[in-house]
Amino acid sequence: MIRSSLLLASGSLLAAASLSAQTAAPAEWGKFRGPNNDGTAPVLKVANWKSAKVKTLWKADTPAGFSSFAVAGAKAYTIVTGETDGNVGEVLVCLDVKNGKEVWKKPLTVINKYDGGGDAGANDNKGGDGPRSSPVVDGGKVYAIDANLGVFCFDAATGKPVWNRDVMKDNAGVQIKWQNAASPVIDGNVLMMCGGGSGQALLGLDKNSGEIIWKGEDDKMTHATPVIADIHGIHQCIFFTQTGLVAVTPADGKVLWRAPFPFKVSTAASPVVYEDIVYCSAGYGVGAGAFKISKSGSGLSAEQIWRRENECFNHWSTPVVKDGYLYGMFSFKEYGNGPLACVDIKTGEDKWKEGGFGPGQVILSGDKIIALSDKGEVVVVEAKPDKYTELKRDDVLGGKVWSYPVLAYNHLFARSTTEGVCLEFQ
Repeated sequence: MIRSSLLLASGSLLAAASLSAQTAAPAEWGKFRGPNNDGTAPVLKVANWKSAKVKTLWKADTPAGFSSFAVAGAKAYTIVTGETDGNVGEVLVCLDVKNGKEVWKKPLTVINKYDGGGDAGANDNKGGDGPRSSPVVDGGKVYAIDANLGVFCFDAATGKPVWNRDVMKDNAGVQIKWQNAASPVIDGNVLMMCGGGSGQALLGLDKNSGEIIWKGEDDKMTHATPVIADIHGIHQCIFFTQTGLVAVTPADGKVLWRAPFPFKVSTAASPVVYEDIVYCSAGYGVGAGAFKISKSGSGLSAEQIWRRENECFNHWSTPVVKDGYLYGMFSFKEYGNGPLACVDIKTGEDKWKEGGFGPGQVILSGDKIIALSDKGEVVVVEAKPDKYTELKRDDVLGGKVWSYPVLAYNHLFARSTTEGVCLEFQ
């Protein structure tokens, strides 16, 4: 049972009423890493950041794991560790955004021990075990991929099952250490993912039925969620596999271009696209690089424009990009200490670094970086390459925080390995 407790006293009920009214607004966060699948969101309406106060509207238990929230239809969804009929496993939960109370929950997979996962507590640097994939809301349905490559579709309002698919069984799935961490990516009627076997590693499923629309390639999966982008006017989905980057047409899975990139142990940050440049990075001695995508006739090709081996790490923290500059957590296993940094996406040059963040996560709201450190601090920073300028810092979460903050209804939703919160900036 997910316990939730309102932290609102008498006068604070007005804030809940305000949040309720705002849920009719279009500013939702149903996709992984936001409405544009790239960590960007509308401008957070704050009159003066220097004097702004951060208010916690509610807290709810979110036991174990690193799944982020998806927020749409006045509900917040995430995947937690729970018990069903005496079995420990992953559970998709739906919370009311007004008060954090549980609306419904559904079991996904039974898993007591992750391959490569640790038995560490939620507050130490290993973070413990738990779900690593985030749900996605699309067209009144909520979609989830569990650790064992089970794909699920539920009615978003009621939790009623619509369909499910076992990729391990149905598509000769090939697992990875720590199991699946990638989230579903939906484009039109196609849900895309990686994890099938030879000849069907990349999969396009019908989001309405779970049936195969297309399949192909031999790439082995990583923990990185693919991204949707338009480059040279060509719509594409870019996967970051153990072979490197591979872009396909979402409608039919046709490969558009490839760029080889090393793999060691785990690749977990998504690619980042800026104009005709695609950036990628991984830990475990790999480092970062960027590719320029060129068009010749109707074909596309990729050429590496810079490479930083064994540095410029995004372990599992995908940066955002603004005006040609990357902003994000650049470190490897520097828990609590790794820097928030700015890097030129065209050259790989460091512009500035500020320590004390660890492998947390960032999103971009207008010209502001909203960073969530791995120890639970929300920090607002100017998205400018000339220097680090901090506007606001507040301690908002207990537990280990490796999940993305989510900006919806002009409120910030965030979670850790122990609790989820809804925050208002006043």
